[in-house]
Amino acid sequence: MQDLEALGKELQRRGKTGELKKLADSADGKRLGQMLDANAIRQAAQSGDQKAIQNMLGSLLATEEGKRLAQQLKKLMEK
Repeated sequence: MQDLEALGKELQRRGKTGELKKLADSADGKRLGQMLDANAIRQAAQSGDQKAIQNMLGSLLATEEGKRLAQQLKKLMEK
C-alpha cells in the first residue's frame, strides 16, 4: 500500500495527476474499474492484507486493458 501512496505522491509532485485522471477515465480505465470488487479492495486495505491487494492488481494487470494502462502509466512516469 505504501508503494501506491508513494506513486501517488510522485505523480502529484511531477504535476501528472491530471494525466493520471485521464487514464482512469479512459475506456480501458473504466473497464478495469468495472472488474474491481470495491468491497474486497476496501476490506483488504482496511485489514492491511497486502497479498490480497497484490493478487487483485495482478489479475487486473494480466488483462489486455491492464497491460495497456500499465504501459501508458510507465510512459507517463518517464516524461
